[in-house]
Order: sequence, then structure tokens, then C-alpha cells
Amino acid sequence: MDGSEALTAADVALMQVLAQRVTAQRPDLVNSDASYGELAWNWGRGHAAHGRTWLRRLWFSDGELVAWGWAFLPHRVRRGDGSVKEVTGSYLAHQVHPDHAELLDAVIDWYEGVALGTGRSVLPGAGDAFALERWAAHGYGTDPSALGETGSWTRLNQRDLDELEPPALPAGYRFRTADEAGPQAAVRAHVDAWAPTPYNAEAYEGVRRTPPYRGDLHLLVEAPDGAMAASTIMWLDTANATAEFEPVGTHREHRRLGLGRAMLLHGMRLAREAGARQMTVACLGAPGHPSARRLYDSVGFREFSRDAPLLKPAH
Repeated sequence: MDGSEALTAADVALMQVLAQRVTAQRPDLVNSDASYGELAWNWGRGHAAHGRTWLRRLWFSDGELVAWGWAFLPHRVRRGDGSVKEVTGSYLAHQVHPDHAELLDAVIDWYEGVALGTGRSVLPGAGDAFALERWAAHGYGTDPSALGETGSWTRLNQRDLDELEPPALPAGYRFRTADEAGPQAAVRAHVDAWAPTPYNAEAYEGVRRTPPYRGDLHLLVEAPDGAMAASTIMWLDTANATAEFEPVGTHREHRRLGLGRAMLLHGMRLAREAGARQMTVACLGAPGHPSARRLYDSVGFREFSRDAPLLKPAH
């Protein structure tokens, strides 16, 4: 037996605790999809539809979780517009506590076993020299699609919340929270910003049930006609006094009006009132994807770390 099991909500809670511990000690070593908020978002929105294709393995030391792997195996994604996307490769989300870095080889070996015969991808931190060396030793190289003008690598941005300028919405727009607007409005706001997307009422219910989701930290912007024009969720990590925006989106018909900027500024005020002292948000970093990067830079975020997309072809 390789120790693989289907991922559960209890597993995700343990993984979030490890995320908090790594964040407190070496925040630069928190891998893509392994942050406190990202774990909640990915589990909450996807487990009902895709959980049957998720495998995990956990490694413990003295009763504490110190490493984990979460394999996303090939699956089919059905979007709200009726289209279907076939995901033929495998992807690994993972985290290893820096005090137990030697376990990374065990994580890689496990992933190799459960994803055998598929193309395999992973997103270690670009600044984690030890991890990059170990992945290379196992035959992983830079993902060619991540290179160039429109590459797919992601940068993590952060800023302190000590000084925040006031948000300014255009006339007729107003801030709402998911608690105030209700589930239907919250789902509609996300779908309109990200269409075509598999996100639906079932996915949102999964998000709502996943700690640390709070409806008062799920921010919406309502347009003059009552439609939801933008939305974001803030995931508050009370142990580290940090919060993360994930996701952030604006309806196509309401872009270039300053809604995203105002929403982020107001959201950071809400996060600060809830106890956060620092904020993070991720975005695509390549030159050909400037919109989100410029938005986050405009409200004071600066690059903190970035991932290094790696790939191993099927064989």
C-alpha cells in the first residue's frame, strides 16, 4: 500500500495548520495552492464535483503533520455554458515543513506512483533551491508553456495594512457582503466574472462550509441596476494575522471603472478590522498578463515570491 486515500475535509484542516506553521517560520516556502486560504478555496469549490479524482498522502512526526501531497488526477470539467474540458494530465499540490525537507523525496516518489502514465506538473517556489534540485533529480524540468510573454507562472504579492487610502466607487455602485446579498447573488457575481466556469450553487455551498470562510469577509460590488459587478473572498488566518484575497473578479461589462481597486481597498479595511495586519494575493506574473498585476500594484501590493512551473511528460 502507498498510503493514498481520498482527500477529506479533516485532512484539509490539518493541511491548513501546516500552512500556518510554515507561514510563521518561512512564508517564502509556502507553495502555490498550499496557503491557508488557497487550500480552503480549492477544497470548498471543487470537492463535490471532482473529489473522486483527488488522492492524498500525509506524513507525520510526533503526531504533527509535517508534509502532504494532494494529487489532482485526470478528470472532466463541465462548465456552466455546457462546454466540457478534458484534463488529461496530473497536478500535485504539496507542502513540506522546512524542518523536514528530506521528506520531499518521499512526496515526489508517492506522486510518481499515483500519477504514473500521465503528464505530471507541480509548482514549487522559485526561491526554494533545495526543492528545485530534488524535482530536477526526479526528471522534472521547466514547463515550456510557462515561459515567454504569456507564460503561466504565478507571483505572490503582499502588503501591510497599516495605511490604507479610502475606497472610491463610481456613482450608483455600493459595497455588499455575501451575508447581506445572499447565496444566489454571491454565485452570480463569480460566474459573471469568470464565465465559462464550473462554479455553481453546489460549489459555493462547499466554500461556505469550509473554514475559515466568513460571509462578512466575502465582498461584492452591486451595480446601479442591482446586478453584482465584482466580488472577492478574504480568507483570514488569525494565527498569523494575515488575510488572502482569493478569488478576485469583475463582470466584463463593468470593467475599467475602478471597481476592482475600490473593492480591494475596502476589503483590506474589512480584513484589518477583523484582525489582519498583512494581506496577500496571487496573480499571473508574465508580461503578457498585465491587468491583475497592475491592479494589485496600484493598491500597494509588491511581489513577495513566485512559483516555478515544472513538468514531466507521460511515459
